[in-house]
Amino acid sequence: MAIDTLRRFLLPCFFPTTTTTTTTKTPSSISKKNRPRTSTSTTTTTNSHPSSSSSATSSPKTTLAPPRPSKSMVIGTIFGNRRGHVWFCIQHDRLSLKPSLLLELPLSTTDLVREMRNGLLRIALECSPSPDSPSSSCPLRSVPVWTAFCNGRKAGFSARRRAGHRVREILRTMLCISVGAGVIPSSGQDELMYMRANFEHVVGNNDSESFHLINPDECPGQELSVFLLRSRLGLK
Repeated sequence: MAIDTLRRFLLPCFFPTTTTTTTTKTPSSISKKNRPRTSTSTTTTTNSHPSSSSSATSSPKTTLAPPRPSKSMVIGTIFGNRRGHVWFCIQHDRLSLKPSLLLELPLSTTDLVREMRNGLLRIALECSPSPDSPSSSCPLRSVPVWTAFCNGRKAGFSARRRAGHRVREILRTMLCISVGAGVIPSSGQDELMYMRANFEHVVGNNDSESFHLINPDECPGQELSVFLLRSRLGLK
């Protein structure tokens, strides 16, 4: 039931037009034949051929260049099994299987669907290191454990993870997907839910970073943000 609700909510958000998404048989068994499909944008080129008449004029060739990506734009993927925790993955290059940030969140798929139902999801991850703790001066992405808040309510603890074999296989399955949402069936485990989109990466200072979902044009507004915050109260 949670997966069905998730698909009904997320698919119209990322695919405003009719788009089909196929899924792989298993995250660990990947080939070109069974990778999920994704919608891609193409560059349109218009050519006008000059007439043989000397009085005829020819219009120049026009090429619509694709928009240049923002330096602060990253690829964010939320995924997780139906009965497991949700993971949040940040990549600067979707072809790389080594994410720059990988967090296991204390939210189940059911929790995620319930919180996103109203179109607003704000996840705040906070750490309050002691003065002698290594987390007091390390980069935010190196903090191992966070206190997680979901829409203002404490949800538990989030942990930074390394990309193991299973995570790399999941990312390899979604290599062809730039933006999309769906379900990958698995024979050995629960179905894997995923949602991939562009996020705007905002760095406030050494103690604050955030990632904000960028909605595609003509899609219903879904506000989804993840904040990384380090409190300095315990360091004074």
